[in-house]
Formats: sequence, structure tokens, C-alpha cells
Amino acid sequence: MPEQIRERLELVREQIARAAERAGRSANEITLIAVSKTFDSETVQQAVTAGAQDLGENRVQEAVSKAPLVTGNVRWHLIGNLQSNKARSAVTTFDVIHTIDRSDLVWRLDRIAGELGRHPRVLVQVDLSHEPTKSGADEADLPAIIEALDAAQHLQWIGLMTLPPFFDSPEQTRPYFQRLREIRDQLNQSRSGSRNVTELSMGMSHDFEVAIEEGATMVRVGTAIFGSRSKQ
Repeated sequence: MPEQIRERLELVREQIARAAERAGRSANEITLIAVSKTFDSETVQQAVTAGAQDLGENRVQEAVSKAPLVTGNVRWHLIGNLQSNKARSAVTTFDVIHTIDRSDLVWRLDRIAGELGRHPRVLVQVDLSHEPTKSGADEADLPAIIEALDAAQHLQWIGLMTLPPFFDSPEQTRPYFQRLREIRDQLNQSRSGSRNVTELSMGMSHDFEVAIEEGATMVRVGTAIFGSRSKQ
């Protein structure tokens, strides 16, 4: 199993490099987040030993129990929906939170981060698919969320995240990735250079190459590294 994870991790890195080259980009611009949800700490530790530096979890409580058991210089990313009552645990456990979707959550996280002396990096999740099962902020709600983030004292707002619908053909996800990039670029037109946001968290195991071609700076890859996971 450890060798299998190592081989899969290397294969994903090679795919990232090829996709970046096709887009005229450097693979060094892209952070690979190994999505470790549902896998036990021993399996996650194998990935870290194989070279994974960024780990993604969907559920706060799962990460709270797992993170202390994983050793190494790793960054923990929350990529699942964050409920307000889990905010304190999230700030304590995660280095990066990808799923900001409302102003009141910004204020709560900022207050808690100040109390804990933490400065998590955060992204705004934008709902571009409008599927009932997906979270995220509507484009129309972004100005209010961004206003709250700009006023926050303890959060580092670094970019945007999206989760497109699942298509059998990864090519069908391209318009969603293009749109998120357009939203970021439009936002930055009205912001000074030092206040620009740069990160685009988009793309998973089946479509991360398309996401990279469209500007992804963070890709969230689970199955292609850890294998199929049990249903929860």
C-alpha cells in the first residue's frame, strides 16, 4: 500500500506537469492537495511519507481526530462545508479554509482566529453549478463577503474555490473553471496589486488537468492518490 500511494502520487505530479506545460505554466505554480477524507491516519501518514505536503479534509471533526496522529510538516485544508458551530475547531485545526460562503462566517472566523492567535488563509467558495447538493456563495453575494474579508484582521483572503457538476467528460467542466478565473480577474481589476487574490482552488481527480489548463493554482485530488474510498 505505501508503495502504491507513492506511485500514484508521482503519476498525479506528472499529469500536473504535463497539464501545466500545455498551458504554458510551471508546475511549481500548482499546489497538490491530497484529499484524505475517510482514510485513516496510517494511510494518510503513508502519503505524507511519500511526499504529500497538503492534505484536504471535508469534515471538521474527522480532521480534528486525525491531524494529531499525522506527523510531518503538512498543511491541512478544509474543503467541505463549514457550519458555524464548527468554526472554532476549524480555525484550530486547519491552515487553509476553502469554503467561505457568507459574511457572518467571515466575522465568526475572524473573531475566533484573533482569540486563538491564528491567521488562517481562506478562499471564497463560489456556487457556479446551482445544484441542491452543492454549497457556495452566489455571484451576487460576493461583494458583501469580500467587504467582510477586507475588514477582517486575522484572516488572509487568498482566492476563490468552486465545485462544478460531475460530468463523464472532464471537458464539460471547462466553462465552470473559466468562469471562476474570470471572476477572480474581474475582482482584481478593482483592487490594488497588494490586495489582489491569486489562488483558484478547482479540479479534482477526474478533471484536474482541465482545471490547470484554465488557471487552477490548487487541485484537490483524492481517488487518484488514495484509491476508491468507501461510501459514507
